[in-house]
Amino acid sequence: MIIAAVAYAGCWAAFVWVGDSWWQLLVAVAMAVLFTQLGFLAHDLGHRQVFRTRRPSDIAGLIIGNLGVGLGWGWWNTKHNRHHANPNHEDHDPDVSPAVIVWSEDQVEKSTGIPRFFAKYQAFWFFPLLTLEAWHLHIASFKALFEPAAKRRYVELTLLITHVVLYLGLVFTMLPVGKALLFLVVHQGLFGLYLGCTFAPNHKGMPVLTKEDKLDFLRKQVLTSRNVRGGWFTDVALGQLNYQIEHHLFPHMPAPNLRKAQPIVERYCAEINVDYLQTGLVESYGQALRHLHDVGAALR
Repeated sequence: MIIAAVAYAGCWAAFVWVGDSWWQLLVAVAMAVLFTQLGFLAHDLGHRQVFRTRRPSDIAGLIIGNLGVGLGWGWWNTKHNRHHANPNHEDHDPDVSPAVIVWSEDQVEKSTGIPRFFAKYQAFWFFPLLTLEAWHLHIASFKALFEPAAKRRYVELTLLITHVVLYLGLVFTMLPVGKALLFLVVHQGLFGLYLGCTFAPNHKGMPVLTKEDKLDFLRKQVLTSRNVRGGWFTDVALGQLNYQIEHHLFPHMPAPNLRKAQPIVERYCAEINVDYLQTGLVESYGQALRHLHDVGAALR
């Protein structure tokens, strides 16, 4: 967290130092990477992996999520907890709701409007659409705070507005309008793309569950999740979410310990004959895209 805070300050210092220059696009790339890494920290805080008690987790999560990157920490936690309770369940997991992408043949049959338009060739649209993901999350964060069930409404709204005012204020103060808009497009587009690329290998292309499926906790978590092999670079690049199976079985386990739990879980799954999928990063994307392409076959 200290490294992330120093890097965050360093990126904004570099932005001010570079000034009115096309080199700002490289700063935008660096910020996209940093914002995603901050998102990983907010994710871990939401799972209570960092502090022993709730209050410091909430404070740090609000500072990093709402103020630091402009994403509603409370709303995202609620959505993410629903995902963990029923991963890849088309009735309960918000991450497989057919808002734009459809995830099962049943969803294709019921789809209309935008999802149906994209579904035909959605495997080709998938990565381009991820460039809009950060914008979607920013907007959804604000919208959620106006729902009746919103908690800490005014605290979160104040932090989000502060982020937007400081972020846009600094960008448009330092850069001409054209360069400022291009900076926003590159930064937020790559932020969404990187963020989406770290979550896509985890569940996309794995079995989509329905109300007909009756699985116990272990099978529900393991059979819908995929691990990604790799060394320390993969661990850092994916926020250690490449150990997705272990993370879903033990969501409160601190991320650095997931790699230690991995061989134990894999051996146990082999002993009880539960399929345990672990693949390379490129192959994980291939499996996800093939699944999306197969789902849309009926429309082709």
